[in-house]
Amino acid sequence: MIVALDVGERRIGIAVSDPAESYALPLRTLERTTLHDDLSAIVALARDYAAGTIVVGDPVALSGERGLASQKMDAFVATLGRAYDGTIERVDERLTTAQATRALVAADLTRKARKRIVDQLAAALILDAFLARRGRDGR
Repeated sequence: MIVALDVGERRIGIAVSDPAESYALPLRTLERTTLHDDLSAIVALARDYAAGTIVVGDPVALSGERGLASQKMDAFVATLGRAYDGTIERVDERLTTAQATRALVAADLTRKARKRIVDQLAAALILDAFLARRGRDGR
């Protein structure tokens, strides 16, 4: 299985693949506390799901440049890599949160309900992009 993360300043959206690694399922939203606690929760979840890969959204700017947010993600991924034994992949996450928000608004969910699930839906979109790319690459 694969775990995907949409890492934000306050929350981390988490999604998982099905056992055949064909599709993505939104799982939960982790409220951030400390980096140590965040990483411990992510690694424990990856172990619980027997995930061999964690996919992390890379906040590339709309222009395609890697700005400050992407550089911060470099540090997060490096720290995660020291705590997690499996593979860590990065996927361009441009507009995934906006796309998730549009879908939730179209579903007529309240603002409160959207806030609870938007990050995990964005993580599922990141995982979908990874699975599609992997399929195109023949893996």
